[in-house]
Amino acid sequence: MGFSIKLAPGVRIRASSRGIRTSIGPRAARVHFGGGRTGISSGVGPVGFYTSLGGGRRGSSSGRLPSAAAYQRQVAAQQRQAAQAQRAEEARHLAQTFLRILELHRVDFPAATRPIAPQPAAPDRASIYRHYEQHALAGIGIFERARRAQAKQQAAQWAEDEIRRQWTTRCEQQAAWQQYLDQRWQQLCANDPEVVLETLEEAFEDNEAASAAVGVAGGEVSLAVLVPAIDDVVPERMPTTTQAGNLSLRKLPQRGRADYYKQFVCGQVLVTIREAFAVAPGLRSARVAVMRHDGVDSYGRPRVSCLLAAKLDRDALAGVRWDSADAAAIVNDASNELLLNPRARTGELQPLNLAAEPALAELVGAVDFAELTGNR
Repeated sequence: MGFSIKLAPGVRIRASSRGIRTSIGPRAARVHFGGGRTGISSGVGPVGFYTSLGGGRRGSSSGRLPSAAAYQRQVAAQQRQAAQAQRAEEARHLAQTFLRILELHRVDFPAATRPIAPQPAAPDRASIYRHYEQHALAGIGIFERARRAQAKQQAAQWAEDEIRRQWTTRCEQQAAWQQYLDQRWQQLCANDPEVVLETLEEAFEDNEAASAAVGVAGGEVSLAVLVPAIDDVVPERMPTTTQAGNLSLRKLPQRGRADYYKQFVCGQVLVTIREAFAVAPGLRSARVAVMRHDGVDSYGRPRVSCLLAAKLDRDALAGVRWDSADAAAIVNDASNELLLNPRARTGELQPLNLAAEPALAELVGAVDFAELTGNR
């Protein structure tokens, strides 16, 4: 049995059957003396290190203790290894973040097909027969074989009638469900506004950026996408290597961050439109407005600015090389209407002037931003 007392920061006394032992210093370089041999320990890194400074046999090179300078070099090496491991982990995380931005628009969505109502399950024949058999044999003794055989035949007939009844009912339910699905499918393909909007609302529920279908007119849908600010998307540093091949985390220039943010914004445009075209096969084109959430005003209402507006046709996306083209290039090449306002020196996306774009202002005005932001 023993005990340990902390006298002051970095000073601790331990009592045990071996005597009183005192430890002084930080965990990275702590000196121990008293009961037992004097020594130095280090808590740097995943494994602790202890070196005795007194006693022991002399005269053997393998038994010589490291000098204070050697110990300091070992501690410094452990500290460098820990710093390198931490830097490597940060570099891995940053690389994944940049890769996700560049790969965002490459998400593929399977095209919707006519839904088929599932085949009804067959009635439980054994359970139904047991029910009627138990009812038919009630009151008949076990030795009344003739009556029991007749009762079982009656139970089998009742069971067959019930099985046919249940199967007919289930088939009728399946047919009614299929009729409803076919009606919804026809309405979806015909771009019925209510059905299309409901379908898109369900499809956009799990999107990274808050998205909403605002309206449907003919074969064209109006979409709104709400994206976070650049500081919430693009890191300030990027992993790279020095000329000597060492890992380095360099600070991204302002234009570099703006370029990655533009890729993110365009990636959200494309992934939203691709999903809309996939789940609503009757849509031929999509207008999309990208808004940035800029906090709230003095009244607690969301403050937003429009960064990009574009119109893309389904046919224009048919031949895109998604595996090699970047998001900004696709939006630029495939859009027949594109509004951007990049800052000349840095390329930073600035808010569009909605006063000069009444149609765009109408689209933005139709978005319920309180509901859109409340879901995130």
